[in-house]
Amino acid sequence: GSLPKWVVNKSSQFLAPKALKKMHRACLQYPEWKQKHQPHHKPWLFPEQSRLPLLTLAELSLQHADSLENIDESSLAETKDDRGDASDDDSV
Repeated sequence: GSLPKWVVNKSSQFLAPKALKKMHRACLQYPEWKQKHQPHHKPWLFPEQSRLPLLTLAELSLQHADSLENIDESSLAETKDDRGDASDDDSV
């Protein structure tokens, strides 16, 4: 579903800057935190440190978008629960 325009506008004015400020503060504290928590463990630089299970090429497959299943939901009715508390029609 889509979000009402007022929700997008409010979130981009207030929530996004607030979230970015929190993320910036956390990023500033990261070097000190990392020195205390496995400072030499950097799997993004050294893949051999990764603890994730490896996949063989045989397990991977290339899937093209035109081969994906298309599901037609146009005949489904939208319920009040699907819309949430407000919809675009409720705006003044």
